[in-house]
Parts: sequence; structure tokens; C-alpha cells
Amino acid sequence: MNITSDIKSVTYLKSKAADLLNQINETHRPVIITQNGEPRAVLQDPKSYENMRNAIGILKLVSQGESDIKNGKAKSQEDVFKDIENSLKEKLK
Repeated sequence: MNITSDIKSVTYLKSKAADLLNQINETHRPVIITQNGEPRAVLQDPKSYENMRNAIGILKLVSQGESDIKNGKAKSQEDVFKDIENSLKEKLK
């Protein structure tokens, strides 16, 4: 993959928007849009964007879980199942 082919100017975007959208949707690679030689935006197909958002969400959950474990805020699987079992027994009474 050559990232330089995925960097386009805002002028290119204005003149070739349809072609650029086709490229993004076919390759599923984001395109960096520059203005005055500086990166200003990233265009991405919807499915790749959704996948990225989901991955970030999962990473946040993993990070929170690791933090909880380090801070002693976690229970063993055995304790969780015991708590569920006891809760269900109480409801059945």
C-alpha cells in the first residue's frame, strides 16, 4: 500500500469528488485531504468507519477492565456465578 496515492488536495476533491468516493468505497482505504499542503480531513467509507468505531469501543472496554483489575474492582468468575445463583434462588422463594 502506497499512502501517497491516498493523499489528495481539497482542489482535487472539488473537481473529482465522484471518482474519489468510488476509490474510497472500492479500496476501503481512507483518503487524507490536504489544504495548502497541510492535512485537514480524512474521508472514509461508512463500513470502515463503523468498524473503526466498534474497534475503539472494544479497546475502551478492555482498558476499563484492565483498570478495574488493577484497582481490585473485579470478581472471580466463580464469585459472579455464585452471586447470580443466589439471586435466582431468592427470586424463586
